Amino acid sequence: MADLSGIESAMREGRRERKRRQTRERIETTALKLFLDRGFDTTTIEDITEAADVSKRSFFDYFPSKEDVVAAWQDGFSGELVAAVAAQPADASLVDVIEAAVKAALHATISDPQHLAIAVLIHDTPALRARDQLKYAKLERKLADALHARCHGGEEERFRLNVLAAAVVSALRIGGERWNATRQDISLEQLARSMFDELWAALADLGALARLHRPDAW
Repeated sequence: MADLSGIESAMREGRRERKRRQTRERIETTALKLFLDRGFDTTTIEDITEAADVSKRSFFDYFPSKEDVVAAWQDGFSGELVAAVAAQPADASLVDVIEAAVKAALHATISDPQHLAIAVLIHDTPALRARDQLKYAKLERKLADALHARCHGGEEERFRLNVLAAAVVSALRIGGERWNATRQDISLEQLARSMFDELWAALADLGALARLHRPDAW
């Protein structure tokens, strides 16, 4: 006979977790809308809790600060990128995997106009712009882990993939800064193509220079 008490406990836990997720999503969605409508600095936590119909205590249960709401939203891009890396064909080259994954993540970003509006908000808000740099360190680690999971290599391979992930994320950061500075004169897809062309060319040139200066090491 099935353990009904265990089933009921699991159902209660499922409802509890679902309610927590829904509350967190409501706070995040409400806060982001207010930030876009009123500006980040002029939106208070009280404004958010009133609009989301939650207490201040509930807000702080999920987000230590207003900045953390935006940081949580930014994690969506890294999630898209990691999922896209895992979804690439098993026989795809490393270059193809990275390009396809970044393009898929960017496509998911530009499919929602709110994403672009929040990117502009971050760029135009000093407090968010300073915090924004932290996301790249997290993105770099997640990309390196996702690539390593595909390659199943040892520590030497992990080092190489860590360096590659750092180069790709740095290119994304610089490309994003360019894109924000020109206020989107080109699409994000065009930006990705240009970014990769420059990145691979730069890495190839550096490799060639290294071979010239250290021929005995190759």
